[in-house]
Amino acid sequence: MIVESLDIPEVKRILPRVHGDSRGFFLETFNAREFAAAGLPTEWVQDNHSRSGRGVLRGLHYQLHEPQGKLVRVARGRVFDVAVDIRRSSPTFGCWTGALLTDEGQEMLYIPPGFAHGFLVLSDEADFLYKCTTLWDRASDRSIRWNDPAIGVAWPLEGPDGPLTPLLSPRDMESPLLADAEVFA
Repeated sequence: MIVESLDIPEVKRILPRVHGDSRGFFLETFNAREFAAAGLPTEWVQDNHSRSGRGVLRGLHYQLHEPQGKLVRVARGRVFDVAVDIRRSSPTFGCWTGALLTDEGQEMLYIPPGFAHGFLVLSDEADFLYKCTTLWDRASDRSIRWNDPAIGVAWPLEGPDGPLTPLLSPRDMESPLLADAEVFA
C-alpha cells in the first residue's frame, strides 16, 4: 500500500494494492503489519456503514471526550471527503483538507482524533464504510456547520446536471460555527 499525507500532514490517503482481472478484483482494506509500519492505528473497535444518495452531506462530526480516529472508504459510488483540524493548539487549527474517494480508485483516508469529519455524495448512491478507534459516545458527539465561512470548505456542489443542493439532517443544519463550538485544546 502507498500512504500519502494530505495538506494537513496528519491526514493520510491510503492507496491499497488492488489485484484485478476479468473476474473482478481483490484488495486488503486493512493489514495490521502494514498499518503499523506506516505509523497508522492497528486497533479498531467499531465498523460503520452508511448508504446515501446524491447530494447528501453528512458532517462535520466529531467526538469531544472520546475522540475517534477514522479509516474511511467508499465501497460503492463517489464522495468528497473532508477533515477539519479542530485542535486549538495546532498550527492548522480551522483548516480543512479533502479528497475524492471512489469505488474505482479504492482510496482510503485516515482521519486522526482531533478532527471533524464530513462527506458529500457525488454519485447517485454511495456506500461509505469506516472503522473507528473508539466507540461512538452520544454524550461526546458534536458537530460544526458544514458551510462555516471561517473554515471555507470548497464542497464540489456543481454536478454534471447543475448545482447540487446539499441534503442535510436537521442536526447538521443547526450545527454551531467553529467559533462557537467546543473543540480540542
